[in-house]
Amino acid sequence: MRTILLMNAKGGCGKTTLATNIASFYANQGRAVALADLDPQGSSMDWLQCRSEYRPGIAGIPAWKESLRVPRGTEYLILDAPAAVHGRKVADLVKRAQTVVIPVLPSPIDIRAASHFIHDLLLVGKVSRQQTKIAVVANRVRENTVIYHTLERFLKQLKIPFLTSLRDSQNYIRAAERGLGIFELAPSATVHDVEQWRPLTRWLNSRRSQPG
Repeated sequence: MRTILLMNAKGGCGKTTLATNIASFYANQGRAVALADLDPQGSSMDWLQCRSEYRPGIAGIPAWKESLRVPRGTEYLILDAPAAVHGRKVADLVKRAQTVVIPVLPSPIDIRAASHFIHDLLLVGKVSRQQTKIAVVANRVRENTVIYHTLERFLKQLKIPFLTSLRDSQNYIRAAERGLGIFELAPSATVHDVEQWRPLTRWLNSRRSQPG
């Protein structure tokens, strides 16, 4: 079973947006997908409640209030981590995952928080032993702004893959309102967003994102 964790110590960085879009991406490929929500806010489960029964199914697991029981036959387990995790909790979450994706927003506070978080994450045993692979994504960016270029420079100098930059697009809000992913909206409206997602999905599908 493929396990992908969306995590950052700071809230509001877009973990749920990435988790739900990754889940819908694989569901639309005909894969058996489960989405586990570890955040007491339950945003991923709220998204699933809005999802039409006529869309490819995704099993929801409200893991903040019950044990993480993955349905039999699940091929992809997407984990939406809570915010403000530190220390031992980070290591406990990483134990569950083959791959960790870290979304980072273009703001000085988020950049500083990400710097500390990634430093601590690299010291976690499974990560340092390459048993869990990690990468970063710039999220909700507005290109050609000073703060975006600051974020881009910061992410490029990290010793982990910087995969892509996802723009600040109303398409993500429209999709979330209906329990959809960006890949399920009209292609004519999302061509730029889908293009930005390709480096991320290619990496997730490659051996580079998985333990050897």
